[in-house]
Amino acid sequence: MGGHRLLVTGPSGAGSTTLGRALATRWAVPHADVDDYLWLPSDPPYTDKRPVEERLALMRALFVPREAWVLSGTLRGWGDPVIAEADAVVFLTIDPDTRMDRLMARERVRYGDTIERGGSHEAAHHDFMRWAAGYESGDTPGRQAKDERWLATLDCPVLRQDSSRPLEELVADVTGWLDAQPAAGPRTA
Repeated sequence: MGGHRLLVTGPSGAGSTTLGRALATRWAVPHADVDDYLWLPSDPPYTDKRPVEERLALMRALFVPREAWVLSGTLRGWGDPVIAEADAVVFLTIDPDTRMDRLMARERVRYGDTIERGGSHEAAHHDFMRWAAGYESGDTPGRQAKDERWLATLDCPVLRQDSSRPLEELVADVTGWLDAQPAAGPRTA
């Protein structure tokens, strides 16, 4: 594996963080998650967004200038300066029911009983799950359609992967695909 800069993205619950970490571990390169830059520290977490310029400044300071990295998460709508530094994008897809099952399991691990009726995180959990369920068609015109339009504008290669497959297969497929890509040009960061 050479010095690639890769964004792994897809809808919540598709496994972009899991695949991103696995790829970074396999290649011995840094991994970062967009959520670490998007959200301000809070209790409960994921309630207050960091201003866009602060997000970008942190990313530029902490990992973008590196020769190789894996970033997981969603940059659509605000992260174009970071995307311009990526060599390639992996876009994960998954059956909506499987995705929602994964999200529910993740929520239970993160928040335990607080997401149950009367729990301190019940309302936030309900709002998040409703938002996540709207990926395919719930929003007008739907975040999936927005992702598709955004992917079509990218100047780097995009690989689509069904993330219901075993993680080891995804890592092997992405690695093989990247190894077959032309070498990246000079870095601009």
